[in-house]
Amino acid sequence: MLTEPRAGRLAAWGNALIAGMVSPDDAAVAIVGDDAVHRVEGLPGEAGPVGLTLALGRLRALGARGLRVALPAPGHPLGLSGPPEFNARALEAEEAVICHGAALGLVPEVYEAGPEGDVHVEVVWHCLAVREAPPADVPSLGEAERELAEALRDATEVLTRLDVAGSGPVAEAALAAYRARAERGREVLAPGYPSRAVRVLEMAQRVGMLISLAYENGHGGAVSAAEMAARGEALRPVERTARRAQVAAYNSVVEERERGAR
Repeated sequence: MLTEPRAGRLAAWGNALIAGMVSPDDAAVAIVGDDAVHRVEGLPGEAGPVGLTLALGRLRALGARGLRVALPAPGHPLGLSGPPEFNARALEAEEAVICHGAALGLVPEVYEAGPEGDVHVEVVWHCLAVREAPPADVPSLGEAERELAEALRDATEVLTRLDVAGSGPVAEAALAAYRARAERGREVLAPGYPSRAVRVLEMAQRVGMLISLAYENGHGGAVSAAEMAARGEALRPVERTARRAQVAAYNSVVEERERGAR
């Protein structure tokens, strides 16, 4: 949760491209980010993998009017609409992009090579058929914002009750990293997204940071297996809420276009 999903970057900048707010080359550079290269495989009309610029143009020509994000987890097919084969691939990757207006979806496969600190990352997006149906369990931006406010309070209470360290070098470093990311993450959603979506995504990332602290910053006061299980049980619905909010933020542009077309 502390890092944006690749599906989020692809959907956000792909939506900006479809809206004519960025150039194909600028969109491709933003989507690749710190990775070495991204390719798309299985695109209709293409015999082999193609680059992002060509792929985004082809998807638009095939009828894609927007891109949605799915962030599924076991028992929670968030943002998916089927068929089962696509859902299984997306669940394995823990993320996917669904085309609105074209019955196609994209699932990333990541290849890494090289020593720590100098890892070469290549991403292949597998283009597969999807079912054209409403995505599962995606809230509106307003619902997501209300749920997040409660989740942030709940996460803080859980950390306090379970005596998870909220200070010290590890926690301070995590908080500093979050603040730095918030400052440079203003364009995570790309041009064209409403300010409310940016606010919801940043709040979701903050909730995710607190969850990461709970799981990664030692045992805190949860010294028994039962107490550690209780921590996981208490934080699971908070993490679910944060993921739902992330998807709502990334998908907000498509939802607005749909409402405007009715």
